[in-house]
Amino acid sequence: MTTKHATEERGQRRQRGLSLLEVAIVVAILAIVGATAVPSFTALVDARRLDGAATRLAADVQFVRGEAIARNRTLRLSIRAGADATCWIVHTGSADDCSCAAAGAVCGGDALAIKSVVLPSAERVDVAGNVASIVFDPLHGTSTPTGTLRLTDGRGRSVQHVVNVLGRVRSCSPAGAVAGYPSC
Repeated sequence: MTTKHATEERGQRRQRGLSLLEVAIVVAILAIVGATAVPSFTALVDARRLDGAATRLAADVQFVRGEAIARNRTLRLSIRAGADATCWIVHTGSADDCSCAAAGAVCGGDALAIKSVVLPSAERVDVAGNVASIVFDPLHGTSTPTGTLRLTDGRGRSVQHVVNVLGRVRSCSPAGAVAGYPSC
């Protein structure tokens, strides 16, 4: 009768643990799976950043319209681009009175910055418009001129906010590239 101890004494010991080859194979498989998942994760993060910025901009267009009426004062929504960021600013005064800085809006003269949102280049979302500034009238809540404000992510997908003369926003995505927004 052979016992466990007798088998170990003859040089046939049971192997415990993993060999170097087995560990190398597991690491290689994990590297391949990780390399294929990273672009998908980056695309998801970019999509969430774009959607978040688009939601904030649409809300801020409605905010500036309501604030103009509540304060009984003409207010502006201005779009600015800097070297390392883009932004929008809700402010009083003329279109050129306020500019963007990394810490927020900087206004000169009698202008007052009420709200500003800065989109650093590192976040890979930019804002631009076919107009530099939209004025909101306090008496009727109307906007002049009408404009299209576009947010674009690092992959080229974009969301457009079309601001009509009544100060209302219609949002869409060119060719339906961004989920949750109709095509325009």
